[in-house]
Amino acid sequence: MTIPEKKHLDPARAQARREQVLDAAAVCFGRSGFHGASMAEISKTAGMSAGHIYNYFDSKDAIIAAFVERDAERIAAKLLDIGQQDDILQAMLDNVGIGVVENLDPKRWGIPLEMSAEAARNPKIALLLQDADRRSRLNLREILCKARLQRGLVTSDAELDGRVEAIIAFFEGVSLRSLKHPDLDIKSLVAACNRALKPLLFDA
Repeated sequence: MTIPEKKHLDPARAQARREQVLDAAAVCFGRSGFHGASMAEISKTAGMSAGHIYNYFDSKDAIIAAFVERDAERIAAKLLDIGQQDDILQAMLDNVGIGVVENLDPKRWGIPLEMSAEAARNPKIALLLQDADRRSRLNLREILCKARLQRGLVTSDAELDGRVEAIIAFFEGVSLRSLKHPDLDIKSLVAACNRALKPLLFDA
């Protein structure tokens, strides 16, 4: 499910304008929350009129839908890069530390947490998040299956699904740990995550 954006004759210019609005919205959502941030506040931060913003997004729901899609595209690009490595399982393990550090960054997890909170009370946003998660999950599953077959590791569908869910839960949970324990020891966390995720990737 997607919330359509406005169409424009100059796609490059329109995309630049949309990114300008999204950058402003990220600041406003981080400061005031999704419901607290008004379109007037977003337009002021973006340096354009509210009417101009409506040329690119029909509503705040459309703005948050764009955030959902942008995050899904970021994850897809990362998985694509890993999936093209010669040793995919090792590449996945090597990227654990990077993924942990990224998910500890408030600039990275602030908007996703705001989207999740909104999804809890907004069925339309919940469907968008669920669709994005489904695509990312299937992408990760395909890569993990391919990687394990490279090493002669055959896994049942149910077990593969469980491993994928556990891997995703690790990284999503890291963001919450950062929120609740901002002074946590990053080095020890990365080392522990490597130890915990290695069996999920490599064990038969």
